[in-house]
Amino acid sequence: MTKQQANWSPYDNNGGTCVAVAGADYCVIAADTRMSTGYNILTRDYSKIIKLADKCVLASSGFQADVGALQKVLAARHLIYQHQHNKQMSCPAMGQLLSNTLYYKRFFPYYAFNVLGGLDNEGKGCVFTYDAVGSYERVGYSSQGSGSTLIMPFLDNQLKSPSPLLLPAKDAVTPLSESEAIDLVKTCFASATERDIYTGDKLEIVILNADGVRREEMDLRRD
Repeated sequence: MTKQQANWSPYDNNGGTCVAVAGADYCVIAADTRMSTGYNILTRDYSKIIKLADKCVLASSGFQADVGALQKVLAARHLIYQHQHNKQMSCPAMGQLLSNTLYYKRFFPYYAFNVLGGLDNEGKGCVFTYDAVGSYERVGYSSQGSGSTLIMPFLDNQLKSPSPLLLPAKDAVTPLSESEAIDLVKTCFASATERDIYTGDKLEIVILNADGVRREEMDLRRD
């Protein structure tokens, strides 16, 4: 008789896709709202985007229980920072805090794949992209999650000037206007939804600029 072994994992992958694009004076962060496990859809209306500060937004895919725990830690650390410094964290400072928080848990990581977007101290758009253990990089655009392998090649093709594939490296902001960046993100998700079963239902877009934060939504395929 063959020996049977019960396998249990503390992790799950709830799928979903996040994209961020930085411009000269704006940042666009977008994510779908589907949360799945295996071939089951748990909910069609789950936001993967959280506002951490006035000029800083985080989008996370992966294991949503770990994402929730990570968001709570970041919110608490940011509150402490505000009490100590009497101001909000800048987006680059929040980027370093997120890296430190992920790296601190590197031996039992948060199974979360993050894209942090916002405006830096000069008002320029900035995007930081992460792996699960805190290694990060400031880029002009990024994608994380189950549809990232479909979206990243498309963004590399469309946004050549900030692409890391070209040398010498250019400025890490995209040459697009804000409305062009929003249209590009919508195209990305419309394409990825056709080919990734974990991406779909609805697209949530957050736009940061000098005027503040605004949100847009777009319906995606529900099958």
